Amino acid sequence: MRTPSQFTLFTLGFVAFVTSFGAHVVAVNLPVYAQQVGAGLAIIGLLIAIYDFAELFAKPVFGWLADRRGMKTTMLIGLAAFSAASLLYLFVPPKLLLLVRFLQGLGAAALSITSAALVADYYPESRGQAFGIYNAIKGAGYVLSPIIGGAIVWKSNFSMVFVASSAIGVVALLLALLLPRETSKHEFDDDDESSIKQMFAAFSRRDLMPWYLVIVINMFMVGILFGFLPVYVHALGYNQLMNGLIIGAATSSYLLVQPLAGRMADRFDPTRVIMSGLLLSSVGIILVPFTTGIGLVFVAVMGGSGVGTVWTNSDAIVSNMAQQGRMAATLGAAGSFKELGDMLGPLLIGALSQALGLRVGFITCGVLGLFSIALVRTPGGRTGTA
Repeated sequence: MRTPSQFTLFTLGFVAFVTSFGAHVVAVNLPVYAQQVGAGLAIIGLLIAIYDFAELFAKPVFGWLADRRGMKTTMLIGLAAFSAASLLYLFVPPKLLLLVRFLQGLGAAALSITSAALVADYYPESRGQAFGIYNAIKGAGYVLSPIIGGAIVWKSNFSMVFVASSAIGVVALLLALLLPRETSKHEFDDDDESSIKQMFAAFSRRDLMPWYLVIVINMFMVGILFGFLPVYVHALGYNQLMNGLIIGAATSSYLLVQPLAGRMADRFDPTRVIMSGLLLSSVGIILVPFTTGIGLVFVAVMGGSGVGTVWTNSDAIVSNMAQQGRMAATLGAAGSFKELGDMLGPLLIGALSQALGLRVGFITCGVLGLFSIALVRTPGGRTGTA
């Protein structure tokens, strides 16, 4: 079959951009919301976590559904649900934001897992490179949402970030309508007694367990870099300009490295490329509390490059190991582990840092990353195709 056009890959990346932008354009402006409704820090944390909580449980369900009913159809449903949930905030009391965020997360789970599965389906011969471009476009949401969201709230008000989220979702929906169907369609018997078991089958595969753990560790590191690096920079007494420079170095390197890292994994052993990424991020995170100034910018780039390398290539490896007709379900399971790491990692390191200090928190995270390298090198961690 002819490889789909670059428009197809851009569209899938833009669909994924919807969730990264939608999640963070709200999160970075929650202090404004909290001031308006009189909410505390615990509520802000809950409003951030509820989005991931919805995705954690919904991704396997939507992955299973996509394999049975069609990836593109499920993706379109997710885009419509996300866009509608975003607009809902304009018509409900502000204190129901928790419900809105949960519904956004459900829609995001469907569009996120199916867009990734379609990348794997459309580009079987160059998945590393394709996932690199896909994740780079998706990652642009993390970089642009604080800037765009801040400008929107400054010029208008908090509710307008939901209008922006909905508008981007609608644009992605219109573009996605032009996508071709997946290359293969697998029909399943609805009366099959094992159908529910098949939904969770990817969670029990031993050969995927090391990669799931690597995904959790990598998301744990993402939480450290993008969640606690600003805390460390603030503790150093730097101004907001320096803060933006350092955090921007981490997010930009995470974004820009992914196409290159994917291409390297296509040409060389992807396991070694991932091990290199884990090494970079682990060492970078360990060095954070020992550096300042330009040195801190350097280790931020090191950490961002590492997590970006692991992110894009772990997606490619898991898709390569998916069983026939189980692509979306397998990536759905991997997506749940991403959300698990994204939720629990910052909480754990936050507790360590609160009790023992930031230095111990950073070092502990880096050591866990180094430990995960050994797991990748075990026989169970070798890649393959199913």
